[in-house]
Amino acid sequence: MTRIGASSSLPDIDGKGIRIGIIAARFNDHIVCALRDGALRALARLSVRDSDISEIWVPGAFEVPLAAQTLAKSAKVDAIICLGAVIRGDTAHFDFVAGQAARGIQDAQLSTGVPIMFGVLTVENEQQAIDRSGPGFDNKGDEAAVGAIEMVLILRQLNR
Repeated sequence: MTRIGASSSLPDIDGKGIRIGIIAARFNDHIVCALRDGALRALARLSVRDSDISEIWVPGAFEVPLAAQTLAKSAKVDAIICLGAVIRGDTAHFDFVAGQAARGIQDAQLSTGVPIMFGVLTVENEQQAIDRSGPGFDNKGDEAAVGAIEMVLILRQLNR
C-alpha cells in the first residue's frame, strides 16, 4: 500500500530547492506583516532559501487571486502563499471580499495546478486577527507556508 500524506502526524518536510511566491495584501498590513513574518519563519525552518522566495504586495485581499494566478502561470514558483486579513465591519463589504478572495484563490489553484495556499484571515474582529497572526506556530502564515511545501512534495509524488 502506498500512503501519501498520512494523517497520523506531520511528515518530514524539506523545502530545499522549492520556489515560493508570497502574495500579501497591504490592507490591514499590521496583521498581514505578522502573517508574512510567520510564513518566512516557517520557510526558513523548512530550509527554503531566501533567494527562492518572491514577495509581491497588492492593494487588498480582493486583488490577491489575480496576482496569485498570474504568478502561478509564470512558472517562476512551485507554490504560492496568499496572505491577507478581512475583518468584519458594519457593512456587507466583508462578505463580498472574503468570499470572493477565497473563491478566486481556489479557482487560481485549480486552473493552474500550482498549490496556492489560503492564508487570508476572515475574522469577526481585530483581536481574532491578532490572535491568529502572533509569533507562535498557530500563526496562519506559518501554517500556510508549511502547507505550501507539503503540497509541492505531495504533487511531486503523485506525478511520478
